[in-house]
Amino acid sequence: MRKLLVDVAHTLVPPKGDPHGPLPPLMLTLTMVTGLVDAVSFLGLGQVFVANMTGNVALLGFALAGAEGLSAPATLVSLASFFVGAVAGGRFGTRFAAHRGRLLASALAVQAVLVAAALVIALVAHDGVGGPGRYALIVTLGLAMGMQTAVARRIGVPDLTTTVLTQTLTGLASDSAPAGGDRPRPGRRILAVLALVLGALIGALLLDAGLAVVVGVALAVLVVAAAVTRRLGATDAAWVRP
Repeated sequence: MRKLLVDVAHTLVPPKGDPHGPLPPLMLTLTMVTGLVDAVSFLGLGQVFVANMTGNVALLGFALAGAEGLSAPATLVSLASFFVGAVAGGRFGTRFAAHRGRLLASALAVQAVLVAAALVIALVAHDGVGGPGRYALIVTLGLAMGMQTAVARRIGVPDLTTTVLTQTLTGLASDSAPAGGDRPRPGRRILAVLALVLGALIGALLLDAGLAVVVGVALAVLVVAAAVTRRLGATDAAWVRP
């Protein structure tokens, strides 16, 4: 228990000299954004994910089999948008490879612009889930989440991919004491799961107020994260180096 509490504390408030500096809490913040955005897409846009691509691939198979309520075209659009966003994130990773602070700050700025565009679309469409508004939202949010995932992968904070938790959950179980492991980073892994659950919970609860409200909350979180990252990343501290 003591190790768990220490790991939680060090993840939320990294100690001086931590090789990842302020990146862990920032990655947890982006994980919460994932929950918010997937609440919008899955619950508000007709059972399609824009961040959880493992789930999307499975949904595509279900849709092709004729499962009720699923759309193969919407899922394919989401997959394609995520892929393009990930390519853009990879280009950012190459451009800012020597400075993780600038990489994250720049990517967050672009991601915020994309989510802002999604907010405008949601407002114009009056939260409608049909027609071109639905696909426009899927495209903008898919691009944003693809970029986020690629940048998080390049930044490389262990167990904090921001969108994929299968390996995090597997590590939490397989490295546990009952499995004979030495339980590395249990607190960080638990926090990653809780951050995604929290984002999804908030998104689902706010959805009755409208898609635009949830997208607006995600945008606000991204803007704050971008501002904090830009301020903290204006340094040559050890954590900014890969």
